[in-house]
Amino acid sequence: VQLQASGGGLVQAGGSLRLSCVVTGLTFDKFAIGWFRQAPGKGREGVSCIESSDGSSTYYADSVKGRFTISSDSTETTVYLQMNSLEPEDTSVYYCAAALHSAIVIDATDVDYWGQGTLVTVSS
Repeated sequence: VQLQASGGGLVQAGGSLRLSCVVTGLTFDKFAIGWFRQAPGKGREGVSCIESSDGSSTYYADSVKGRFTISSDSTETTVYLQMNSLEPEDTSVYYCAAALHSAIVIDATDVDYWGQGTLVTVSS
């Protein structure tokens, strides 16, 4: 199983970025893909997740509700995180992750597979 995250970068406050996570090798019928972030000196925080079967089950942390949108493509091999109205507090390394046999993954301890991180820097 591999998860490949991309799309990070430097953006001004109020700007937008779209992160992508390409998922390969997952053959289970039910799994969740989530986005986590970790700022320097802080723990890894669950940001958003989506359930694999139809993508209708989603979760957002309170800090990103109304600004971030998670989605998946029709083949469910790529999960996107559209981030709008970015704030300096959103600066972090963002990781995508997978949890098997689950509809939700918001706790890092529930993750079965991690992708590499992609850095998002929001300047004020």
